[in-house]
Amino acid sequence: MSPDVLPEAQVALTTTEPGSKTDRAQSRARVARRRRIVVMAARVLLLVVVLGLWEVLARTDAIDPFNFSMPSQIWDQIWTWINHGTALGSLGEQIWYTLQEALLGWVIGVVAGVVLGIVLGRITLLADVLGPYIKVLNSVPRIVLAPIFMIWFGLGPASKVASAVVLVFFPVFFNAFQGAREVDRNLVANARILGASDRRVTLQVVVPSATTWIFTSLHVSFGFALIGAIVGEYIGATKGIGLLVAQSQGTFNAAGVYAAMVILAVVALLAEGLLTFAERRIFRWKPADSGS
Repeated sequence: MSPDVLPEAQVALTTTEPGSKTDRAQSRARVARRRRIVVMAARVLLLVVVLGLWEVLARTDAIDPFNFSMPSQIWDQIWTWINHGTALGSLGEQIWYTLQEALLGWVIGVVAGVVLGIVLGRITLLADVLGPYIKVLNSVPRIVLAPIFMIWFGLGPASKVASAVVLVFFPVFFNAFQGAREVDRNLVANARILGASDRRVTLQVVVPSATTWIFTSLHVSFGFALIGAIVGEYIGATKGIGLLVAQSQGTFNAAGVYAAMVILAVVALLAEGLLTFAERRIFRWKPADSGS
């Protein structure tokens, strides 16, 4: 064999190796794309089957359409609200009113939960002192506080914001607290060796390390904020989706109750999509899951 054959084979192998890596990456991308299509198709199919079965059972009186309504009636109710408004005003006004209360309560609850969680996660003495009180407050069913807030703040948005805050605060607080406690001690030690103060360690080491924990709680906390606003409006309000639910229930309009629930679900899904987009932008430095 010619001595030049081996170097030529090595050159050929070297030139084809990057191509093989590209092919593997393209293959993984195609598999991931096909999986997303299959998952989306399965979701749509499941929704169509459930709604279709519901419609058929209601039309054949297998279930009582007066109590359970049916998808076609729910769609008609939503379409009526869109075109002709509600008894309280336009549908967009009701959605925006509830969304404002939920957003304000969510922001206040998130900020308070993150700040207090990081502080108590960093200061052990303060955590030991306040820990029992926080556990007691967390054990109180927070939905029952809505009537108390109604007495304190009246029928305006303040009582709904307060209900949203107490529902959002605790999941965010406990995740931020745990995230601060789970920071790699070697990172903290290295930062101190480099001369970082407590403030710089907290802001540049602890907070970034706890961000993943915090974002995990944000995905569920906005739903809690919506629940707080809706429950407050249901108990007493001048406008909002929760008041639409209460009025529909009072007139035995099952389609109106379900229609309000569908609207809330759409709002919650849009908020979840925005949070997921923001999380991907913030954590785009993280390596992709090898299993995907």
